[in-house]
Amino acid sequence: MLRIFLIASLVLFYGCGRQEKPAPNPSPATAPTAPATAPTVAADKRPAIACFGDSITAGFGLDAGQSFPDLLQQDLDRRGLPYRVLNLGVSGDTTQDGLARLPIAVAEKPAIVILELGGNDGLRGIPLSITQANLAQMIEAFQAAGARVILAGMSLPPNYGPAFIQKFEAIYKDLAAKYKVTLIPFLLEGVGAHNEFMQRDGIHPNAAGARKVEALVMKTLTPLLK
Repeated sequence: MLRIFLIASLVLFYGCGRQEKPAPNPSPATAPTAPATAPTVAADKRPAIACFGDSITAGFGLDAGQSFPDLLQQDLDRRGLPYRVLNLGVSGDTTQDGLARLPIAVAEKPAIVILELGGNDGLRGIPLSITQANLAQMIEAFQAAGARVILAGMSLPPNYGPAFIQKFEAIYKDLAAKYKVTLIPFLLEGVGAHNEFMQRDGIHPNAAGARKVEALVMKTLTPLLK
């Protein structure tokens, strides 16, 4: 046993202590060349229009390129207006969710913000005072960053009752007056409750409806672009 142990120890010792010969340096003729530098993409320096909202902004249920921010970019390009549109819509977002990602939007330094939030608050029965306070905080942050704000008003389905709907809609009117921002009283004007412009859920516009929404946004936006 002692002999076996000594032999095993020697094998282990020499095996661990053995060093590999260093690989020869490649000659200049065979040395690998450095990878080509990727072409530099010029930064888009056009002023930004940030569409900050929920599923209506995100284009829920629509094909790529059919959301109203996508259509807005196409419209601006056709008119030769040098702006870039940022789609910062997230489906399902409440105003509280909007506050959580507000720093990301502010960091983009948008010249104009189309603020479209609050609809999910109303659908979930979130207290109106909270919705109003959250929207106010977002408006203040965007204005402090130098952005002009367009506040996109929303409404609720009839089953929520006329009294609650009236108070909900008043949030947007009151905020627009207080902060002197441009107001779209109802972003889905001529679209909501019109089956030919709505998806089956009755909440989100279809492709034709999104085009009508973009036309309304463009009409409201145009005076701010001068």
